[in-house]
Amino acid sequence: METKSLAAGARVLPLRPQDELECRRCGVHCDKVVYPASCLARSCPYVYSYEAHGHTYMGCMRKIYEVEIDLDLVRRAERGRDGFGAVSAKRGPLPICRVEVESTYASRSGELGCVNPEFFELPVGEPTFRVFAEISA
Repeated sequence: METKSLAAGARVLPLRPQDELECRRCGVHCDKVVYPASCLARSCPYVYSYEAHGHTYMGCMRKIYEVEIDLDLVRRAERGRDGFGAVSAKRGPLPICRVEVESTYASRSGELGCVNPEFFELPVGEPTFRVFAEISA
């Protein structure tokens, strides 16, 4: 007895799309990004720094973002009007991370909108609400 495999073009929807770091289910490409400057502002315990070649570099011990950035450039950019900006998330962000979803090719979106709206739900550390049940006699 033979089993049929999925067609090459078929895409399987994940159980938790909000945990993915990128979405390519339609022509609009979306990515989750983090802001390294917010790691400093929020005193993230996973930020590290080291000195090399006369500069101080910062990075993330959890490798939420993989790049190591010149700390002076981050501080100088943060004093400016637009700030340093975002870098691509390479692992699932922590609740302390400032995370956003950036979309490219927005003009490619269909009439019905996003085919994967749950991707835009950013993971949080704890539920944002509680449910209390009141049992009446």
